[in-house]
Amino acid sequence: MPLLGSAAMLLSFDVAEEAIAEHDHWHTHEHLPERLSIPGFLRGTRWVAVAGQPRYFVLYEVAQLATLSSDAYLERLNHPSEWTTKIMPHYRGMSRGFCAVAGSFGLGLGSVAALLRFRPDADAAGALRQWLVAEVLPGLAARPGLSGAHLLEGSHAPAMTHEQRLRGTDAAVDWAVVVTGYEREAVEQTDLDTAQLEARGAVGAQRAVYRMADTLSQAEVGARPR
Repeated sequence: MPLLGSAAMLLSFDVAEEAIAEHDHWHTHEHLPERLSIPGFLRGTRWVAVAGQPRYFVLYEVAQLATLSSDAYLERLNHPSEWTTKIMPHYRGMSRGFCAVAGSFGLGLGSVAALLRFRPDADAAGALRQWLVAEVLPGLAARPGLSGAHLLEGSHAPAMTHEQRLRGTDAAVDWAVVVTGYEREAVEQTDLDTAQLEARGAVGAQRAVYRMADTLSQAEVGARPR
């Protein structure tokens, strides 16, 4: 199972153009290390769009869903740093979801990812999950050019915090499929698309392709020189 925990936080968003360079510097040098120092945060990865929108998606792999409502995490969100306070108002269209990992197949992350976001029709959710986890995702993860395929299912809504107030209310995340690989063409040509999902009961499916921009693990933060 390539994802490191049983849960994940998925974010997708844009950033005001004039703030992109500073945002990426902040995200790499302060935000990722800060998040990965919270107990239960195992790996964080920032991706930038090469086809489709929004510009960014960020994936935090966490030990369990309870990590995302822990006192340590909420303490950070309610006491943002000076730099975070400066960056937050530049976010646009934030979607943020606490997700259970319903299926995770393959090895590693790869350097390119397709993100498919959608809402399951209530009457089709069970059959859609079974089709993805039993029939589709294991085979995708084993294809040449690909490395992993994962189903994330939105759980409870995040609590309102001071950090969220600085950027505005976040939209929810329902379900998402993340397909990663080491060849962009293989990821882009993956035959799991929005039409196929909607034929199986997905609603409002959206798809974009991303390149990995940065990643950090809990072990790396723990190993930093003091």
